[in-house]
Amino acid sequence: MSYLRETKNLTHRGVMAMLNAAVEKAEAIGQPQCIVIVDASGELHAEIRMTGAKFLSRKSALAKAMTAASIGVETVCIPDEVRPLIGLATEGKVTGLPGGLPIIVEGCLVGGIGVGSGTGVQDRDVALAGLQAIGAET
Repeated sequence: MSYLRETKNLTHRGVMAMLNAAVEKAEAIGQPQCIVIVDASGELHAEIRMTGAKFLSRKSALAKAMTAASIGVETVCIPDEVRPLIGLATEGKVTGLPGGLPIIVEGCLVGGIGVGSGTGVQDRDVALAGLQAIGAET
């Protein structure tokens, strides 16, 4: 019986590559964003509120990143009928809003990225650019 397991963790270089790629995508589409990256336990790795991004979107971006890291799938996978209840039960820390993606590398969940301030499609596209920067599964 084993009492240990091997895990993978994002490095600061991986986090910076994700942030840079996400910011670049946001600039390319002309939509300033709040971008948050957390580790697999929901602890903050990095965040940025781009100039012009809505300041309250930082909270939704954090909730999106934490949700994706917690459930290991895209935030929109939370069923519509339970979204309000889960949001209330967790004091807004869990959300079904689009723009939250798990960071999965070589089959291992290493964190979550959350993006907010644009449309749902824009938020997801910016998060996806972050994942692609490190070759994470999409």
